[in-house]
Amino acid sequence: MTTTNGNRKILDLKRWEVAAPAPTATAAARFVVSSRHYRQQQLYVESATAAWMYLPEEDGWTALASPALAGTFAAGACGTATAIGPSGTATAGTTTTLTTNLTLARDLRGYKIHLTGGPGAGDVRTIASNTIGTNSVITVTSAFSSTPTTSTTYRLLTPRWYVLNAVTASGTTTANLFKFYCFALNTWTSAETGATDGVAPAAVIGTDSRLVHTPSFSDDDFVSFATGTATSATGTTLVNSAKTWTTNQWTNYQVRITGGTGAGQVRTISSNTSTTLTVPTWTTTPDNTSTYSIEGCDDFIYYMGSNAVTLYRYSISGGTWTTLSPTVARGAAPGIGMSGHWVWGCTKTDWTDESNIQNGRYIYSFRGAGGALLDRYDIALNTWSAVSYAPAVETFTTGTKWVYNSDYIYAQKDATNRWVRYSIPEANMDGWGQFFYTQGAAVLGDTAFDVTYHDGAVDITFIHMLLNTSTTHIRQMVI
Repeated sequence: MTTTNGNRKILDLKRWEVAAPAPTATAAARFVVSSRHYRQQQLYVESATAAWMYLPEEDGWTALASPALAGTFAAGACGTATAIGPSGTATAGTTTTLTTNLTLARDLRGYKIHLTGGPGAGDVRTIASNTIGTNSVITVTSAFSSTPTTSTTYRLLTPRWYVLNAVTASGTTTANLFKFYCFALNTWTSAETGATDGVAPAAVIGTDSRLVHTPSFSDDDFVSFATGTATSATGTTLVNSAKTWTTNQWTNYQVRITGGTGAGQVRTISSNTSTTLTVPTWTTTPDNTSTYSIEGCDDFIYYMGSNAVTLYRYSISGGTWTTLSPTVARGAAPGIGMSGHWVWGCTKTDWTDESNIQNGRYIYSFRGAGGALLDRYDIALNTWSAVSYAPAVETFTTGTKWVYNSDYIYAQKDATNRWVRYSIPEANMDGWGQFFYTQGAAVLGDTAFDVTYHDGAVDITFIHMLLNTSTTHIRQMVI
């Protein structure tokens, strides 16, 4: 029987309830990195040497191996979750199994595998079981379209959490400053390209900062902003002559070939016309049998903060940082209490219009620093703009916690116990209730997150938070 949420605004007041307390009290710089991936695990980074994982479905915490981060764990430390796990080439296969070249450390049933090349290319299958250890064998719930062979390449759709530590001096010679935790492998790995972090995004990482990813995959499926069938293609383009896209609206999104010729390929879009996407060279050129999906870009992580307007972008595939040069710079540097969220799930029609898409295009960032100003970065056009909204009076600084979900950005203001809610499509901020649990002193560090219960078409979302200077963990249903 499908779950029904019978709560009604005004009739039913919002109620905060206590969840499992954090294993250690929040303190300056400690933060939570939220994964929207399948089981919605949350990574709580306590220090450069300690991290924990919260599993919402069991309301429980477990310790992880030490991140062993270099740098100084302090203001500026931050993280983000990605949707793509380890990849490789099959060593064998059957109609329902694929032998990996990986050493899996966890049971991954319920997660998915995407075949990116060779026999079965384009298949996305749910994992029924897997062996643990060297050359792990994955069994899927439904047969592959073609039996995988040693020519089949794949990627696991399992979460990774990227963490960047603070550094008080030049980070360009600091190894292990930027690392990721891989859920499937149960390992911390340097995201650097060499023995030292020659690609650190800033000379000094401090004050307050955000890493922002733009994943293609959320919960248990890809999030498509547009789908269709190509009418033609070249070595570097994909054409759908029926479209009326706005020029360059898809720049820095990705296109995935979901079926037909060239299935399994994923490319970052460099530009587009009204009917044509331009991409890096295809391995197999699509044709009029090729179906496609346009999605968030799995390859990019954006970094902002450190009391500077400079914006950086990290390429996961290349292992390199790029200093972006927006055509319009950010109006002023963000400070303590800043936010940074990729907006991809707005439900209003002007946000979902395929010919002038808004979903997936922007990063919204409140500046913090004791002010009320809001900026947004246009990923497609590489430009900043200030967002006018009403009433634009609430200010944000130390102790503020942020959550993005669907049409809204939620914030616990400082350590006031008071929540506000910003409507992205309506450019309006309202009060969103208050809780009465005792908080300690306000501390820097974003320790709020959302968790959604899915039952068919029904989604019931909860906002969670760890209180300032406290182990207390509470949640509230979104009515």
